[in-house]
Amino acid sequence: MFDRRRPYVVHGTGFDSMTTTMSRFVVEFGKEGTPAAEEGRLDAPAFHRNHEAIWQAIAPFLTAKTGAVLELGSGTGQHVVTYAARTPGLKWYPSDFQDSHLASIAAWRTHSGLANIAPPQRIDLTDPAWAWRPGGALEAMLCINVLHISPWAVSQNLIAGAGRQLAPGGCLFIYGPFMRDGAHTAPSNADFDASLRARDPSWGVRDIADLDRLARDAGLSSAAMTAMPANNYVLAFTRLPPQD
Repeated sequence: MFDRRRPYVVHGTGFDSMTTTMSRFVVEFGKEGTPAAEEGRLDAPAFHRNHEAIWQAIAPFLTAKTGAVLELGSGTGQHVVTYAARTPGLKWYPSDFQDSHLASIAAWRTHSGLANIAPPQRIDLTDPAWAWRPGGALEAMLCINVLHISPWAVSQNLIAGAGRQLAPGGCLFIYGPFMRDGAHTAPSNADFDASLRARDPSWGVRDIADLDRLARDAGLSSAAMTAMPANNYVLAFTRLPPQD
C-alpha cells in the first residue's frame, strides 16, 4: 500500500527493536521480508518500485557533474550502486548507522565492481556535529526514506550538515512522503503518519514548510519539489553562494 523503502510494515510485521537511544530510529533490513544473500546483500522491495522515479528527478543535476556525492541512510546499498553506474564522473560515498546495512552496502559495492563507490561509512545523524570522510565540499547529498522514521533532530541535523558540507551550487535531495502547509497530500499518507506516530511519537511525515525554514537557516534555497509515485516527493535544496 505504501511505497516505503524500509520494512516497518503498517500491516503487522513491526519494527526492529533497538537497544540504544542513538540507533532506535533505524529500521533494519533483513529482519522482515527478503533475507540477505549469502554474501550479505540485502534486497528492499521498494527499491525496485522507486529507484527509476527518483533517478528521473535527480539525473538532470547529476549526469554532467564531477566530484563527490554523499548518501545518508543508504540502507541496503541498492540505490547507490545503481546511480553510481550511471554517473562515472562522480565518486559516491554511501553511509548508514546499522551494522547489517553497512555489511549489505559493502557487499553490493563488491558485487557491482564499480570503482566510483567508496567503502560505506558509519554516520549518525542524531549527532549535530556529524561529518563525512574524507571531508571537503560535496557536489550533492541524497537521503531516501529517512526523515519520517527518525526524530525531528535528524531532519535538523541533516539540513544543517548540508549547509556546512555542500559546495556552493550543490544540491541536497530528499525522497519520501511529506506534508504541504500542514496538510497531507493523500489519505493514505495521513494514515501512514498516524501509524508512525503511534509507533514512536518522535516519528512522522514532515512538513515541507518546516524543512524550508531549516534550509533557509542553513544557507540553502527553498525546496524544489518533484512529485513521485505513491504520493511521495523528491525535494531539492541548493547551497547558496556566500553572501558578500
